[in-house]
Amino acid sequence: MESLVARAGLWLVALLVAMFMFANAVDSGFAVHMAIFALAALAGLVISLRGTDYKLAAAGAKPAVDQGRYDDQLVRYGVILTTFWGCVGFLAGLYIALQLAFPALNLGFEYTTFGRLRPLHTSAVIFAFGGTALISTSFYVVQRTCRARLAMPGLARFVFWGYQLFIVLAATGYVLGITQAKEYAEPEWYVDLWLTLVWVAYLAVFVGTIMKRSEPHIYVANWFYLSFILTVAMLHLVNNVNLPVSIFGSQSYPLWAGVQGALVQWWYGHNAVGFFLTAGFLAMMYYFVPKQAERPVYSYRLSIVHFWALIFLYIWAGPHHLHYTALPDWAQTLGMVFSIVLWMPSWGGMINGLMTLNGAWDKVRTDPIIRMMVMSVAFYGMSTFEGPMMSIKSVNSLSHYTDWTIGHVHSGALGWNGMITFSAIYFLTPRLWGRERMYSQRMINWHFWLATVGIVFYAASMWVAGITQGLMWREYGADNYLVNSFAETVAALHPMYLARAFGGILYLTGGLIMAYNVWQTIAGNLRQEEPLRQAAYDSAADRPLVAAPAE
Repeated sequence: MESLVARAGLWLVALLVAMFMFANAVDSGFAVHMAIFALAALAGLVISLRGTDYKLAAAGAKPAVDQGRYDDQLVRYGVILTTFWGCVGFLAGLYIALQLAFPALNLGFEYTTFGRLRPLHTSAVIFAFGGTALISTSFYVVQRTCRARLAMPGLARFVFWGYQLFIVLAATGYVLGITQAKEYAEPEWYVDLWLTLVWVAYLAVFVGTIMKRSEPHIYVANWFYLSFILTVAMLHLVNNVNLPVSIFGSQSYPLWAGVQGALVQWWYGHNAVGFFLTAGFLAMMYYFVPKQAERPVYSYRLSIVHFWALIFLYIWAGPHHLHYTALPDWAQTLGMVFSIVLWMPSWGGMINGLMTLNGAWDKVRTDPIIRMMVMSVAFYGMSTFEGPMMSIKSVNSLSHYTDWTIGHVHSGALGWNGMITFSAIYFLTPRLWGRERMYSQRMINWHFWLATVGIVFYAASMWVAGITQGLMWREYGADNYLVNSFAETVAALHPMYLARAFGGILYLTGGLIMAYNVWQTIAGNLRQEEPLRQAAYDSAADRPLVAAPAE
């Protein structure tokens, strides 16, 4: 009973504080966010009160928990919400891609401009789609590899749903114009504080589960998850050293001076690429690829080398975004060198993932999930080659600030992060709901090809756009003035922007097919279809050609 009173009391206090902040809000955006906080606190209070067995609580007993089962309820919600946020993020991305091709799609409203929707798209795909996938899969993987239920299950539920509240607050804030305007660190001070609280709880749950493990060994996937949790915490804290203008308003100012702030932002902000988008998803690779292939990791020793090399090197790669800035030359060079060195362990990890299929290569033909995993690892290899090459100062001078970088980012995000997440969803869904398999294997195959072709259209069009920009921007006439006006460079990119949007349509279509497949699988339906298999064997045709003289 005491725990119920404490839990309900906390939600009630949160509700009252949110209402007080709402009543004293100095700007409309802050008022909207406090109203959302209040609704969330009210929902938490109602669920706490309605979800309690008062007879057990009065007797001082706790509800019986089946210790022979893993705590997978949050993972189920995670699969559903990852799928949902993915489709939302892909749709937002397609819309802003079309805005660049057809500016009239800004619609003339402040809420629908490219500047408002661009961070909405970024956060929807990275933090909503990717972040929900990381939290959900980490809860699944850490339980299996530790052979223990989640530590502090109540806190785990706070982490999951608290993170979803963060996503809603961030997304609505961008549309309302509430942003720090810093890549990967855009939410304002009060949303940052909420995320800090959620993230500390996440660390406690994850480490607590490892501490109570019954399996003595800590599997390498958990190392990658833990490095992701810790480093993103550092990124978040350093990148958001801000003071609010008013505790009743949404605005704040950074404690870093302007130039220093910009440099800190990208040095630390790069950890979002290095640890959120790489280390976290490598944890997925190291667990789900061996499981789906039914083969051990090719080299466990190489996975450990991959981990430690990544941890020591990636943290120093951020300055490769700061060539030709106020950052001292030695620090720019340091970022370049560490980025180039990082190429080798990254490819070691790629080889490790691909060679895990050793003895199971036939599955690439017959298992579309394996096919998707192979493609994701291949894109990981491609992106971790392109990134180091782009960090070389002379190359950077030609590629940075052009659409080539957009192609690079999306080949990694759509190819590596997207494909491995889709694979994890397809792996988890039938197991979490006790189904024989996914509703349709052929739909997975359709998703694979739509996503793959979509990425090719996207990345290739942006590479060409980047080359076009670089060539047009560097062209000077005899009078030492630019030959091409800004308007001319924008007009030249129109065909490439159309090709990119087409790639986005294909990728979104694949995501919608996945959503339908997941929905039907959860519903318990099974599509009757021919299995994917090798080409039919014709014994009559399997004989050598008889040589005949030429006529």
